[in-house]
Amino acid sequence: MVTCPKCDATIDVEEEELDEGDVLSCDECGASLTVASVNPVELESEEDEDEDDEDFDDFDADEDEEEEGEDEEEEDWR
Repeated sequence: MVTCPKCDATIDVEEEELDEGDVLSCDECGASLTVASVNPVELESEEDEDEDDEDFDDFDADEDEEEEGEDEEEEDWR
């Protein structure tokens, strides 16, 4: 039995026919899901993947801001 990670609804698919990377859609909540693993079957929401990418982008931006702030502090000290 495969369930949606967003709403826990049962998704009607043949588990034996799934391959990693297949894209499914939840009939209940409409989430777009990707097969992350086939044994055991694990699904990831494509929205979760996008959020992970955004979090990573935010982390990089924060590091850049900190580095710029450090440079400014060094200039003020001189």
